[in-house]
Amino acid sequence: MSVPLLSLRQVCAAYGRVEALRSVSLDVHAGEIVTLIGANGAGKSTLLMAVCGRPAPRSGSMTFAGEDITALPTHAIVRRGIAVAPEGRRIFPRMTVLENLRLGAVVADPAGFNRDAERMFALFPRLAERRAQSAGTMSGGEQQMLAIARALMSRPKLLLLDEPSLGLAPLVIRQIFAAIGDINRQEGLAVLLVEQNAHQALRLAHRGYVLRTGRIVVSGTGTELLANPEVRAAYLEGGVQAA
Repeated sequence: MSVPLLSLRQVCAAYGRVEALRSVSLDVHAGEIVTLIGANGAGKSTLLMAVCGRPAPRSGSMTFAGEDITALPTHAIVRRGIAVAPEGRRIFPRMTVLENLRLGAVVADPAGFNRDAERMFALFPRLAERRAQSAGTMSGGEQQMLAIARALMSRPKLLLLDEPSLGLAPLVIRQIFAAIGDINRQEGLAVLLVEQNAHQALRLAHRGYVLRTGRIVVSGTGTELLANPEVRAAYLEGGVQAA
């Protein structure tokens, strides 16, 4: 297989004295969707944030597009082509949809803003209908679509998604997962996905990793993990949900 776009090797990270990641190694290749599943507190969101430099790894290394990014600050990492749609969406509620998209495009070529915004409206037609609407007045599903679209406005090489289905209705979840699949297939965008809906995430993903108390305990293709008895018992058949 080709050299990974993103590679973590023996990464450890902590919040104060609490060790959140313990010698984590994983890869994401260009054009791949990779998902992380695990119980609450397993370290999934911490892993995504560590890729963005917060918290910075205490040990181990991270490379992106062949460059060591382990010690880089967050703004420098973002400018190299990593975007994140964080848990809880964190859109700017008093700004319109279009204004939120403009903030997402700060690191991109401003000459391409209108073209990129229209791409987002084609991907999420509901946002096109609400382009002049204050983001805080939209539904949770629409806000999640906006959070993803805002991240995509930076034209990233790698999109980090943290719990995109959290708190949403099943129909909206299907729409959002379909959009993630479309982005990946049409543009070859690599995606690293943390998701509470383990079944949906593994069906979408090319590969996956299972985190338990800050360590990767199982990895494989999405199909392999769906069929893995341990994974099925813990996350797919009424066990602990991968939140």
